[in-house]
Amino acid sequence: MNRLLAAVLCAATGAALAVAATFGVLALINATPDQPNTPLVTYETPGQGQ
Repeated sequence: MNRLLAAVLCAATGAALAVAATFGVLALINATPDQPNTPLVTYETPGQGQ
């Protein structure tokens, strides 16, 4: 019975860690960047500033 209980606890702990890691990765993916995404180089197109 002790081995069965240990196996069940190990599986439950592994599943809980997998779920926690998934939520952590999703939180990092959805995080907003610290800086605005502005281009470093811009090119003028015809019609601008005329």
